[in-house]
Amino acid sequence: MPQIQLTIAERKAHRAEAHHLDPVVMIGNDGLTPGVKKEIDAALKAHGLIKVRVQGDDRAAREEMYLALADELGAAPIQHIGKLLVLWRPKPPKAKAEDEERMPGPRDFKVLKYSKRGGQRPEVKTLRVLGNQRLTPGGQVKRAKPKQKSVKKGRMT
Repeated sequence: MPQIQLTIAERKAHRAEAHHLDPVVMIGNDGLTPGVKKEIDAALKAHGLIKVRVQGDDRAAREEMYLALADELGAAPIQHIGKLLVLWRPKPPKAKAEDEERMPGPRDFKVLKYSKRGGQRPEVKTLRVLGNQRLTPGGQVKRAKPKQKSVKKGRMT
């Protein structure tokens, strides 16, 4: 998977975003093991923009790791400063599962109740209305659908 090529302006913007980030993955003296690559790939999927800290002192080896990571994981190399490597890859879109039987969730409404005497402030009440309820113009919470009566009880009356 080839690395992503970015313009100078895009790289500069990502460098500014990465400034406050802490390193997410640390590469030890063993170098780029499959476990480290897997963790970096998972971090790129979750965050998109990550910092990686390398423990080794050899700058050439760090540069080689930096370019190898960018090339193997399909990421864009943003910055290599000291022992920190900054990589970016666009986050994949999350697939939302559509649940057909899902009911609407609760909603909060603010209801103003005016005083019968003039010149007083209206009372503000916050009401939570569930998915099977509705709010009347008078500020009362009622069921949206009336409760179904049983067939047996309907015959008794």
